[in-house]
Amino acid sequence: MAAMAVTSAIRHEIDVESHTRFDPAIAALAQAQLGVVSRAQLADLGLGRGAIQSRVARGLLHPVQRGVYAVGHLRLPHGGRWMAAVLAAGPGAVLSHRSAAELWGIRTGARSPIEVIATGPRRRPGIQAHRAKLGPDEITVHHGIPTTNPARTLFDLAAVVTPQQLAHALNEAEIRRLTSPISLDALIARHPRRKGTQALRRALDKQRQTGETVIRSDFETAFLDFVERYGLPRPKMNEPLGPYFPDALWPNERVIVELDSYGIHATRQSFERDRARDRALTLAGYTVLRITWRQLTADAGAIAAQLSALLR
Repeated sequence: MAAMAVTSAIRHEIDVESHTRFDPAIAALAQAQLGVVSRAQLADLGLGRGAIQSRVARGLLHPVQRGVYAVGHLRLPHGGRWMAAVLAAGPGAVLSHRSAAELWGIRTGARSPIEVIATGPRRRPGIQAHRAKLGPDEITVHHGIPTTNPARTLFDLAAVVTPQQLAHALNEAEIRRLTSPISLDALIARHPRRKGTQALRRALDKQRQTGETVIRSDFETAFLDFVERYGLPRPKMNEPLGPYFPDALWPNERVIVELDSYGIHATRQSFERDRARDRALTLAGYTVLRITWRQLTADAGAIAAQLSALLR
């Protein structure tokens, strides 16, 4: 009996050591993937089927998709379910269509099922897989999730939403100043017979035919209310100025106001681009004033006085 107890204890120690030696690698992988890992990735780390099932039984792994597990608990961070769907869809899969639009912030509302593009679509509960070939300039990684880039997302979105919803998404993409290695016009030329191409072309044409004052956000609407309230001259909104589209422009006075929204200007790329643009406009003889939402609402009087002085 004593010998059996010793043998059992030794086996237990071996099992514990076998499990714990994988823990750092599994934790690092889960941290990089919003809390989820795939069975294939666990196998690459050296875990066999039995070891994986043992971890599931012990509550260390929690199935969230077929072949995909949450590590430690099921309280996944924002985007964790998207990442799980991408992993479940197989190698090369990316988030797409309405789900990618939500990730980029150009569409609101939870989408179910989650949409992905996969080279070989598989049937999975809660996942809608689309078949498509994607060029390297049509995909990226955003917040750790493989996804179609903004241009390809809008291109795919055109095939599955109403014209009004597409126009709103295009508008939001401009507000957020989202860019891609490939343009929407280039995508239309690359995929002329793709579903949604005509709808996207019409939406782009309509967007380019907008009038002098184009209101792109609630922030800009509030700014125009502020201008009227303080009796300031009405500016041109989003008027082309060479390669730039200032938020508010007084061309005769050569004054520009840029409305800084954290959600739009928070990325390093947009931050650097905005500063380069400010330098170019300053060298061209324009005065550039940046205003935040807090300043517009909390310091409206001071902002109005400063603008009034500039415009005189």
